[in-house]
Amino acid sequence: MKALVYEEYTTDDDFSKILKIKDIPEPKPKSNEVIFKVKAAALNYDDIWGMRGKPLAIPLPHISGTDAAGEVIAIGSEVKNIKIGDRIVSHGNMSCRSCKLCTSGREYDCKKRKIWGFETGPLWGGYCEITHLPEENVVKIPENVTYDEAAAASMTLLTSWHMLVGRAKIQPGQLVLVMGGGSGIGTYGIQIAKLFGCTVIATGSPGKLEKLLELGADYAVDHRSDFWDKEVREIAKKIPKPFGEKPGLDVIFEHIGGSHWNKELSLLKYGTTIVTTGATTGYNSKTDLRHIFFKGIDILGSTQGTRAELEQGLYWMSKGKIKSIIDSTYSLEQAAEAHNKMLRGKDLFGKILMKP
Repeated sequence: MKALVYEEYTTDDDFSKILKIKDIPEPKPKSNEVIFKVKAAALNYDDIWGMRGKPLAIPLPHISGTDAAGEVIAIGSEVKNIKIGDRIVSHGNMSCRSCKLCTSGREYDCKKRKIWGFETGPLWGGYCEITHLPEENVVKIPENVTYDEAAAASMTLLTSWHMLVGRAKIQPGQLVLVMGGGSGIGTYGIQIAKLFGCTVIATGSPGKLEKLLELGADYAVDHRSDFWDKEVREIAKKIPKPFGEKPGLDVIFEHIGGSHWNKELSLLKYGTTIVTTGATTGYNSKTDLRHIFFKGIDILGSTQGTRAELEQGLYWMSKGKIKSIIDSTYSLEQAAEAHNKMLRGKDLFGKILMKP
């Protein structure tokens, strides 16, 4: 079968130099596994980390791809709830399922956790014609959701749902700031906040602001402006709060980091929350502690989520309340071009897909 493989890391982000289409043997199911024909797979930034060999030296030779959707073509002898012909999507968080963290519903914190298609291998990921996963790491796709929509949602909708619902526990009527609203998780963040009856301010580059409003954001702000935080503050002042509360942000959905961090903290009102899952513009941010202790701010870290949370997100997608925003689709042969587009981020709005 056809697979996208690399056998060495890149030192200069020249993905075309290392990414090759190779013919590899089709997988055979272990007793607890399902084999599925990949219909669509979505790019994530961990693909780039993998090709760089940083921050983790992942197994070589390597097949990337954490988010894959497809049709089941074989099952192992102990598989109970999945049958041949089912439409499924990956839940890429591979945990032990038996430790205290896993059994208390925190599988994303499992000490033995691995991300499928990033840390697994050799030659085990979603960028190929046929792949395999344990039964507990796949979710059935609802009838009204396509393979493309499910692949785009797999890790990204899961992460956004866990950030806002699982960690920040958003409530109707709150004012939510979604940083980087044009990113994969940002597009879902906007929709989840609106699903819960929140008012949303979303940030993005100038060319994406209109799209953010079309997606459902109530306000859109250019976060490349030196004064973006002042604009957010002025918007927040104008939004009336129920029960005589002071105006201001209740929740910040954060994955940018870098120089934005302290500005974000300064925007939060007393006793509110910032939830963060990344640092695409830099992780080594300085923090003005006065914003935290004086205002009693909650800083919540978040990574991935549970299988149940992915099922919840897909349920609302099947009801038409959440949609996957797909920027573009490439073949496996065009993988270098697709990853370069993700790396640049210019004019990127939503998720990039690849298909065998």
